[in-house]
Amino acid sequence: MKLKHPQNLFLIGPMGAGKSAVGRQLARMLHLKFVDSDDEIESRTGVDIPFIFEKEGEAGFRRREATVIDELSKMDGIVLATGGGAVIDAETRSRLGARGFVVYLYTTVEQQLARTSKGRERPLLESGDPRKILEDLMAMRDPLYREIADLTVETDRRRVSAVASEIRDKL
Repeated sequence: MKLKHPQNLFLIGPMGAGKSAVGRQLARMLHLKFVDSDDEIESRTGVDIPFIFEKEGEAGFRRREATVIDELSKMDGIVLATGGGAVIDAETRSRLGARGFVVYLYTTVEQQLARTSKGRERPLLESGDPRKILEDLMAMRDPLYREIADLTVETDRRRVSAVASEIRDKL
């Protein structure tokens, strides 16, 4: 497999798949800059994502996310970790697919539950049963992830370094 656009790697996948952790490791391995779209949104707005969801709703957040990913995906020499819902927007999917090599970090709902139960606040999981929400999100988003992925890598029960090494080796 040859890297389509060697200057950019874009990591997509559901929350808890390891996009940020794998992205940081991969960027170090490949001597590229790591960028996280959620971190960039928080940096630009000065508030955290749960606050944006509270004030602007998911639609407001998704507009911000699409703008940020559009700008970041034009950069060269980056590994970009996107938010789990970034693929909802057709233009974002098109831009990611055209501007870089897209890696889908696949993880099961079971693993997502284990990884999201601790740590960062997840606004989408606060409105009901997390398992049901994650199952519904996966049913809707998995085909979108697969639509633009140049490579799919399973992350369940794997170390970050192993996942990053697999991606590097398949480039």
